Amino acid sequence: MAAPGIDHGVLAVRDLRILFPTRDGRDTVKAIDGMDFEVRAGETFGIIGESGSGKTTLGRALVSLLPPTEGQILHDGTDPSALGTSAFRKHRRDYQIIFQDPNAALNPRMTIIDSVVEPMEIMREGNAETRRRRGIEVLERVGLSSEAADRYPHQLSGGQKQRVNIARVLTLRPKVIVCDEVVAALDVSIRGDVLNLFADLQREFGLTYVFITHDISVVSHISDRIAVTYLGKLMELGPAEEVVEHPLHPYTRALLSAEPIPLPSHLRVDRRIILEGEIPSPVAPPSGCRFRTRCPSVQPRCVTEIPEWREVKPGHRVACHFATADGPPPNNQKTLNASSSLGETTCV
Repeated sequence: MAAPGIDHGVLAVRDLRILFPTRDGRDTVKAIDGMDFEVRAGETFGIIGESGSGKTTLGRALVSLLPPTEGQILHDGTDPSALGTSAFRKHRRDYQIIFQDPNAALNPRMTIIDSVVEPMEIMREGNAETRRRRGIEVLERVGLSSEAADRYPHQLSGGQKQRVNIARVLTLRPKVIVCDEVVAALDVSIRGDVLNLFADLQREFGLTYVFITHDISVVSHISDRIAVTYLGKLMELGPAEEVVEHPLHPYTRALLSAEPIPLPSHLRVDRRIILEGEIPSPVAPPSGCRFRTRCPSVQPRCVTEIPEWREVKPGHRVACHFATADGPPPNNQKTLNASSSLGETTCV
């Protein structure tokens, strides 16, 4: 959780757009199509949405792996794209990313310690001896013994390899770490251990996390605030407890309704909202509200008018014409009981 009294924006996104040309060059993919938000120092900022909603593109842009097509991403008030090569190299160490696949992120021909010290070598920190000593220290801090240092990635489990990737990032002592589906490829039995490690490291080093995931239970457990994305736009943003307990957007409500309930079917009282159809193409997104083609609360106004990104409650924003402080608009379509929805197309 966020450190008390710390609320300034260590990351600021201003009208961000990231567009990619299609293969034939005739159109553009609108991966991110107008986003505005801030990430406060010391908090865990969760980003959630379906595949194709722009989460990973956003995460890469936040650490300057992708340049904005339009708009700005500010790091502590600094636009990294305006920095010279030397200044950018020094600046970027404070903004790091951990990727989803722990195996693909490691060079199979390098020992674990060589992979861990590589960022320090690139930054020309210390000498071989001091870098190795620092590497062993961070490996032990993330729960790996010094014996693992001279092994190769194929000799470690998936959870151990993800701990190695965490250690690599920690060697540079960053301010912000973007975590892109970091527990998605891990066995359920060890996800909790890795999430607890992230929490411990945040308290110890004062880290700020941007946690990207499709897992409602994960993001609600670890986040201070949650942003909900759909087809390159933000649908909702607010305190984690508010978003989970009192969602304001129909899309957020549908996502939450799809979370598995650990109860026998005859004891479940929640009703799952079934979203018909697939997420539209980002090449030609729908007019008006992006979510209107699948929204169970759609109205004629949604077809022609883009919803305003507005604050409905203090710190709680939503992009929906009809959402109020009391919640999202009522459904106009039939919902199905979660126990009887097998074989249906659900929202996640």
